[in-house]
Amino acid sequence: MASQTDHFTSLPAARQLRRMRAFYTAGVVLWAASSIWTGWVSPGSRPMWTSLLLLAVFAVLLGLACRWLRGLKSDSGAGPAHRAAPRRAPAIRHTSA
Repeated sequence: MASQTDHFTSLPAARQLRRMRAFYTAGVVLWAASSIWTGWVSPGSRPMWTSLLLLAVFAVLLGLACRWLRGLKSDSGAGPAHRAAPRRAPAIRHTSA
């Protein structure tokens, strides 16, 4: 069983979610324009309700993608601490005698 915070798959998953978020945003814009146009031309028709249904589907998918991406972003801060030595040498402090 995979762990809840699998850091090896979180980066590709976040990248894929960003792509899908862009796709869902385009879908929301397309179906919103289609719904407005169809509602203007023939209000109450079957194509108008179909456009509104697809608009709702893409809006829900966009919301879920944003929510999952936010969840992956918050999980990335819970990674292991970086315990390597500092890159520059610390300044030498002279003490007076």
